[in-house]
Amino acid sequence: MTVEWYIWMIVIAGSFFAGSINTLAGNGSAITLTILTELLGLPGNLANGTNRVGILMQTAAGGIAFYRNGRLDLRRSEWYLIFSVIGAIAGTILAVSISNEQFRVVFRFLMVFLLFLILFKPERWLHETEANRRPNWWVAGPLFVALGFYGGFIQMGMGLFFLAAMVLGARYSMIDANALKSIVVGVIQAAAILIFAWKGLIDWRIGGIMAIGQAAGGYVTAHYASRLPGANVWAHRLLVAVVLVSLARLFEVQKLWQ
Repeated sequence: MTVEWYIWMIVIAGSFFAGSINTLAGNGSAITLTILTELLGLPGNLANGTNRVGILMQTAAGGIAFYRNGRLDLRRSEWYLIFSVIGAIAGTILAVSISNEQFRVVFRFLMVFLLFLILFKPERWLHETEANRRPNWWVAGPLFVALGFYGGFIQMGMGLFFLAAMVLGARYSMIDANALKSIVVGVIQAAAILIFAWKGLIDWRIGGIMAIGQAAGGYVTAHYASRLPGANVWAHRLLVAVVLVSLARLFEVQKLWQ
């Protein structure tokens, strides 16, 4: 496939923007999957697999920046990671076997519910991490397995739902939750890439080019978010904006003006 140089510039710029959004909120895959399918013409399953390469590099870069700035504590977060990866393996195996288009219908209603959670008592999203809080693993375990399954199966929006679980349930701050999200999503994508690659569903050239932009966006955003006063507030505002734009796109609001 021959692609003009200016198209690659759009791809890298869009990937940078997606990496930045993913690092501080989520759903950047709405941008990258659109680039892969609409701009570059990849079929659905191949786009789904190729998309994971950039996400892996973005989460690795963001995780490094968060860790260097003291916002990532893996020792108290390891079980969230373990349960998520267990679910992700099952979800990825299913994703390479069947289409997830029908499941995307459910996604729009999950986003409506998420918007309600974000806007109802927004102060619940602006607290600092409660370091001494101990989760009820009978509830948290199945929840994070389900989140991992969703991330392995469809990926789009997984970061948003993970943030909700960590901030509202585990009582992490927005920034600390985003730091852990980088690692969890990264490990999930590493497992997913192995399975997609085994099935031959990754375009490594396109995935590698997009990874450049996503990694840069992830690192820059994580670095400054770790140091910015009031970063939790800005992360919450971005989260609201991302969910509103996603809902408008999912319900095709633009057609009302046509």
